[in-house]
Amino acid sequence: MSAKPSSLRFSAKAQGALGWALAAAALVGGWWAYGAPGVALAVTVVVFWLLLQFSQAMRTLRIASQRPVGLVPSAVMLNARLHPGLRLPQVLRLTLSLGRRVSGTPGEEEVLVWADEAGHEVQVTMVAGRVQQWQLQRAEAPAEPQAPT
Repeated sequence: MSAKPSSLRFSAKAQGALGWALAAAALVGGWWAYGAPGVALAVTVVVFWLLLQFSQAMRTLRIASQRPVGLVPSAVMLNARLHPGLRLPQVLRLTLSLGRRVSGTPGEEEVLVWADEAGHEVQVTMVAGRVQQWQLQRAEAPAEPQAPT
């Protein structure tokens, strides 16, 4: 059972269609309510929203590019926060670093790995930029030194 409240999730196509539908509704509503000035306001709001999205993506990439590739503070915590369907930019916000590519090509199935200082690592399989599955691999525990007898 998840402690996180359930939220409504849409597919990538549905999200894109919803965004365009809202933009069109803003344009039509602006024209209907205020005429040409309403359309100008709607266009301004849509462009502002797009600039906010672009700025957020650039900030995430800038932060990720300044950290070592494939290194996270805790692989176990990353494992707990992943879920199917998570997009790559959302994963980058969780990890704050770019993943080390193990196999695959972008746009198709690819495997990215993030590890922590203890040696634990999370292998994330992404298909079309979305998390398909992931696996936590714990590091071998070091052998305890035996006390002299």
